[in-house]
Amino acid sequence: MHLTIRLPSATRRSPATVLLGALLALLCGASAQAQRFDWDSLTQLAKTRAAQPVRANSDKLPAELANISYDNLRDIRFKTDQSVWRAEALPFEAQFFHLGLYQSEPVRIHEIKPDGSVRHLPYRGADFDYGKNTFNPAAWGDLGHAGFRLHYPLNGQAYKDELVVFQGASYFRALGVGQGYGLSARGLAIDTVGGTGEEFPRFTEFWLQRPAAGATEVTVLALLESKRATGAYRFVIRPGQQTTTTVNARVFLRPGAGPVNTLGIAPLTSMFLSGENQPMAGDFRPEVHDSDGLMMLTGEGEWLWRPLQRPKAITVSSFTMQNPRGFGLMQRDRSFASYEDVEARYERRPSAWIKPLGDWGQGRVELVQLPASDETHDNIVAYWVPAALPAPGQPLEVAYELAWQGDAQQRPPSSWVTQSRRGYGYTKLSAEEQGRQPQYVIDFSGPALDALPADATVKAVVSANTNGRVLQTVAYPNPATRTWRVTVRVERIDATQPVELRAFLQHNNDTVSETWTHLLLPE
Repeated sequence: MHLTIRLPSATRRSPATVLLGALLALLCGASAQAQRFDWDSLTQLAKTRAAQPVRANSDKLPAELANISYDNLRDIRFKTDQSVWRAEALPFEAQFFHLGLYQSEPVRIHEIKPDGSVRHLPYRGADFDYGKNTFNPAAWGDLGHAGFRLHYPLNGQAYKDELVVFQGASYFRALGVGQGYGLSARGLAIDTVGGTGEEFPRFTEFWLQRPAAGATEVTVLALLESKRATGAYRFVIRPGQQTTTTVNARVFLRPGAGPVNTLGIAPLTSMFLSGENQPMAGDFRPEVHDSDGLMMLTGEGEWLWRPLQRPKAITVSSFTMQNPRGFGLMQRDRSFASYEDVEARYERRPSAWIKPLGDWGQGRVELVQLPASDETHDNIVAYWVPAALPAPGQPLEVAYELAWQGDAQQRPPSSWVTQSRRGYGYTKLSAEEQGRQPQYVIDFSGPALDALPADATVKAVVSANTNGRVLQTVAYPNPATRTWRVTVRVERIDATQPVELRAFLQHNNDTVSETWTHLLLPE
C-alpha cells in the first residue's frame, strides 16, 4: 500500500496541520528507528537465534558450481570496478568470493549506511568475470557469497591492497605493511579436543559499516551460528605497519543442544612442518612454518615461549593462568635464509598477538599440535578456554585486540629465545644414550642481556617434571651472534611419557629472560 499525505500550502498552518505533521514525523521516526541496525541489534539477534533450534542450510548450489573443478573455480574473479564503495572513492573497498566446490554454504552480506539503515548486498553475476567457464548466472538468483575481502592502500597510495579476508566457517586473516598471508584467526572453536568431535561455528551473515571519507578504520559486524552456540561479533580493523583488529564478542550457548567440553576463545590456526628444532629430512628448505612458537604473558607477568613441533600423534598442552595479559602464535624468525623458499616467503608471514581487553578470569591457554605430512594442512591451534561457561541464554562477553605483526612484533621487555635446537655435535655418547639423554641448545637475546657487563655471571635455571632428570646445564656468551647460549642435557625416565622442560636466565637474583618451555615427546 502506498500512502500519500498532502499538506496545505498556506503559510500559516492550522492546528490540524501541525498535529498531522507531528504524527507524520513520529511515524517516520519510528520507521527509521526500526530499520536501524547496530551492535545491540546484532546481540539481540544472536540471543534470539540461540533460543531456537539450529537452522539447517536449505540453500543448494547449482550443479555446475557444486561440481566445478578447483582450477575452474579459481578462474572466477570479482571485477575490481564493481567493488563496494569504489564509486564513493572511499579509502576502503569490499569485494566478494564466489561460491563453488568446497565453499558451498552461502553467507549473506549487508551494508550499514551512515544513518544506521541496512542495504542488502546481493549476489550479482555481473560482478564476476567467469573466465573460461560458460555459465548462466542469471538463472541462479541471489546465491549469496562465499565470503568477502576488504582492500585498502596499505603499501602505497597507487594501489588498494588486500587487507583482510573473511571466508570459510568463522575464519579470517589480515595483513600489515609488507606482509604475506600465513596463519588465520577464528571467531570461536568448539571441542577442538575434549569432546566427541570438533564443531566448526560459521559466520552466516555480515554487516559492513560504510566508512567515512578519509577513514582509517572500518567496522564489520557478524552473526556466528553452530549447533551449540550463536554469537554476535564486532571487528574494528585498523590497517598499518601492524594491522590491528579489535574484537568484541557476545557468545550464547544453545539450551538443550548438548554440553560444550572445550570452548575456545580467540582461536588461532597455523602450520608448522619443520624448524631448527625439528628439521625435515630430504627438504632443501631449512624451515617450513607459518609460526614457530606460542608466546604467552601470564597475569602475574611471566613471559613464556613454547617452540612449536610436528608431533607423531595429537598433542595438547595447557597453561593455566588468571587474567592472561596476552598470547599469540608468532613467526619470530624473519630471515629468508631460514626458509629459502622464493614462492612461499615464510619470512613475511605475520605473527598474531592477542591482548585481552578487561579481565578474562580463570582459565587456560591451550595449544593443540597435530601430525602433518606437508605444508598444505594447518596443524597448530591455540586458544583461551574460560574456566566457567555461561548459562544458556546468558552471554559470555569478551573483548581483545588482535595485532597482525611483522618484523616489529611483541617481545618480552627483558630478552627472548632466538633459536632452539636439539642434537649433538661431537660426543662420546652412544646412539642409545643420545636418544635417552637428548641435548638442547637455546639462544637468548634482548636488552636485559645487552646491558650486562662483559664479565657478568649469568646462570641458567632449568627444571623438568617428574619424568625428566636434568643432567647438565651450561650458560655462556656466544660472541658470533652476541647472544647468550644455554646447553641443556636431560634424561627421560620413561620413554613412553613426555618430559616437560623449563629454562630461563638469571643474573644475580634477577630474571633476565623469558621462560623457554618445551615438551619432549615420547619416542
